[in-house]
Parts: sequence; structure tokens; C-alpha cells
Amino acid sequence: MSGFNLLHLITNAKPVTLKPCGLPSGTCRTKKTWPKSFSQEELKKRLSPIQFHVTQEKGTESAFRGEYTEYKEDGIYTCVVCGSPLFKSETKFDSGSGWPSFYDLVKEESVTVTDDFAYGMHRVETSCSQCGSHLGHLFDDGPRPTGKRYCINSASLGFQSVTQNPETVSQLGYTDLKTVRQLGYTEPENSQTTTVSSIRGHRHPLETCGT
Repeated sequence: MSGFNLLHLITNAKPVTLKPCGLPSGTCRTKKTWPKSFSQEELKKRLSPIQFHVTQEKGTESAFRGEYTEYKEDGIYTCVVCGSPLFKSETKFDSGSGWPSFYDLVKEESVTVTDDFAYGMHRVETSCSQCGSHLGHLFDDGPRPTGKRYCINSASLGFQSVTQNPETVSQLGYTDLKTVRQLGYTEPENSQTTTVSSIRGHRHPLETCGT
């Protein structure tokens, strides 16, 4: 049964058109062994209900309601469950989708991608490579230089601020070292950085999204 018909039967309401942005992933987390693991009991205690639902049950938060959708501070976005670095603020852009969007990862191995065929469509799910927590989905309609759009639930994210933790953030992979130096942290010798900041604040029109 399609997601469209299922929702109609459950709510007994007028039919509505569902878009990928409002649909959760098809199944709960797999039992795969990850480098970092936590008991469900522990996570229920330290995560909010929406954080647990999104990361452990592959749920989706409401569009434009997430804490980091319009967030502008410089730093590193991390996995809310295990703290692993995922995205740099300098790669965040305004997709207009209602969810935080990024065009690149801190490291290629930061995120695991898997095919998601729920609701009669093909999407690419993104999960934290360290603990397996659900993050969102990946699309090929992002801006240059990667053309990628990581559409991520705010509930899946934590944040390390440059202004509050300059040394920690630099070690996690933040590359705007001009800002970091101004805050009193000196990068190691022979470091090479490439900062792409012109895309920040850029609004990239999208037809669909998914988390």
C-alpha cells in the first residue's frame, strides 16, 4: 500500500499529496555492528523524544521546526548520539527545504549511505558511520562544488561552536582558520586548508527533499 493511501486510511481525512521531504525511512535501524554502540535504555534517558525517534526509529521532524534549520553560527555539526563530526558550517546552505542542508562532509567516511525504497520511491538514506544513527537523506541537486545535498534532521545533530570551543572545533576539521586564529588557537605547522564560504547564505531552489 502506498504512503498516500496508508495515511488516508489512518487519519480518515481528505487525501493529501506526500512529498519525500515529509516521509520517514522505511524501516527502523538495522542490527549492524557499529564502532560505537549504546543501549536503547541509555539513549532514551539522554535524548529527547524527537531525537530518539529520528535517530533510532528513522523518523522525520517537521519541516522548518528544527533547531538548526536557520542556524548561522560557525562551527562543526556532530552526531547527537555519539558526537562524531559530520558537517562544517561553511558547507551549510539554504535549500528552502525546511531541513538543514549541506553540500559536503567533514570526511568522506563520516556518513554511511544506503538505498531506501520506502513509499514506492528510491532515496539514499544517510547514517552516522560511527553509531548508525539515522541522519536524513542525500540528493544530487545541491550546489557546486559537489552537486550534493545532505538533507539532515536537526534532531540528529549536535553543534560545536567556534566561538566557544575554537581548539576542539579546529581539531574536528573546521577549516576557517582565520576565525580560529582570531579566537586564540594556532593551527599546526604546514597545515593546508581550503575554505569555501561563498555558498553560505545561498538559496538553492528545490522541488523535493527527504529526511
